[in-house]
Amino acid sequence: MPANPALIDLLRRWSATLWRAWRSWSFMLHFGALMLVLLLSPATHTRAYRAATAQRMVASTWQVLPWFTALSSLLSLVLIRIVVVTALSYGLSQYALQMVVRVLVLELIPLSAALFVTLRAGLAFNAGAMPDAGQRRVRHIRDLDLAQLRQDLVPRVLANGFSVLALAMLSSVITLVLAYLAVYGLSPWGLPGFTRTVGQVFDLTMSLAFLLKVLLFSLAVAVVPMAATLDAHWRASSDTIQPGAVRLLVVLLIIEAALLAVNYI
Repeated sequence: MPANPALIDLLRRWSATLWRAWRSWSFMLHFGALMLVLLLSPATHTRAYRAATAQRMVASTWQVLPWFTALSSLLSLVLIRIVVVTALSYGLSQYALQMVVRVLVLELIPLSAALFVTLRAGLAFNAGAMPDAGQRRVRHIRDLDLAQLRQDLVPRVLANGFSVLALAMLSSVITLVLAYLAVYGLSPWGLPGFTRTVGQVFDLTMSLAFLLKVLLFSLAVAVVPMAATLDAHWRASSDTIQPGAVRLLVVLLIIEAALLAVNYI
């Protein structure tokens, strides 16, 4: 029986798509490992590197900190009010504060900080700011110029990761303050109950999971869009979708789902 040409062509296209996906994900993982090694290497931490990193941190964190904090506080206040009023209407006021801490501080704030830094910095990494690979085509991670990576990309990676960490932590603290004000007002007599409730939520396991989530989000935002953009640029890809956008969302969802399963199952 002769083979079906349409079926053969379909299988060939699927295999080519799977091979490209495998190469792209493999490049991303190797690139992330290389960035981590360069960050920990003493040879990277020169005076020029420290100056470039400080400049990137100011641009990615300090310049956006006031209005991101204001926007996050406004949205948090609206959600806190909704949760508190809803809990009071159903006679569940004793659970309102725990819901606010679990939903906002543990889940939504780290994710919103990661997406914000991604949209502002990670996915804005364009071809004009990329290190050139020269006349040769980059086919493997070992083809990259380490000196150029130290100069151009390592400060970006560290600054983007630090931005997610700083914005998430500061927004979490502000949300806790707003939650206290929404529940107890300006009275200082609610501090014992408030600290007890927050302490019940942030036990050792949950605290470690929260820190791990923020660190993994920081690493994903710092590495995934940059690796995908570099890979697409050096392969001369003509994709119209911003490289790394879907992949980063997949990585963030995997991290979120895995930590939710560990914490609540």
